Amino acid sequence: MRRSSTFARQVLLVRVGRRDGDLHPTDLAPTEHRYADRQRRRYGLDRLSRPTLGVDPTLGLDRADVDAVMPVSPAMPPMTQTDEAHSIPLLPGERTMARRMKFGLVNACTLASLMLGMLAIFLAMQGEVRMAALCLIACVGFDGLDGALARRLGVASPFGAQMDSLADMCSFGLAAPVVVYASLAGSVSTAAAAVACALVAACAAIRLARFNVSPKDGRFFCGVPTTMAAAVLAVTVAIGLPVPGAVLVAGVALLAFAMVSSFPYAKLARLVKLPPWLWLAPVIGALVDIRLTFALIVVGYLVSGPVLWLRQRRTA
Repeated sequence: MRRSSTFARQVLLVRVGRRDGDLHPTDLAPTEHRYADRQRRRYGLDRLSRPTLGVDPTLGLDRADVDAVMPVSPAMPPMTQTDEAHSIPLLPGERTMARRMKFGLVNACTLASLMLGMLAIFLAMQGEVRMAALCLIACVGFDGLDGALARRLGVASPFGAQMDSLADMCSFGLAAPVVVYASLAGSVSTAAAAVACALVAACAAIRLARFNVSPKDGRFFCGVPTTMAAAVLAVTVAIGLPVPGAVLVAGVALLAFAMVSSFPYAKLARLVKLPPWLWLAPVIGALVDIRLTFALIVVGYLVSGPVLWLRQRRTA
């Protein structure tokens, strides 16, 4: 009975949150051991016979006995040998000098897109919205270049994918709304422009996060990609689309919601495979009126998502 009550007292003391490093022998010792320990402390004898951290000769307890009754948090699983920190290579596969140079070239394109996005923000703050829009268009070019080079050179990696998403958030999720906000200054109310541009930033973050965790489809995008949305906004500012400010704000908000929609949008690889005569109409329209042609292309692409979605539901 005495041994069982002593073990229950040990469990109770550990359960209330005492760390094994704070457990004193007198906290877990039976009564006769407590009086003996008290006399040893009184005469200074405990300094000569302190137990080690691993084994307590007074109690007969070791660290395994204490760990067996310690509470385990469900949010923090117990540490095992496999949970120890270890270095993960940024470039999987063979790490030769040639592959490292290719890997550095691809990431240099990603950083160039990031730096151009920062430059676009600085130019927009100074009122140079046209130059800022051109920087965004260059961002789109570098963003497509780094992915193409990574696949072409065989240096695609999870690190590069995550870095590309972070650069896209800066260039297309932040720089593009700032440039659009600067271009709308004076034509619409500040609150309306701020809300529309904030929607673009929020939806871009959601779109990029969803893209990182969703299975990839080689044929369609789920929602308008952030790169294409930023390209549309940049070209709109660069060519100075002659539409009222309220219409521009509504178009920006619509484009933001299209990014987080579930409508399927065709990828560029599928658009390139369209019949050549379909590309002839936009080319002729651009020679006549580039602004109107651009607006019609954007509207047609946005409408294609709901049309494809309805077609898939009917055939399912």
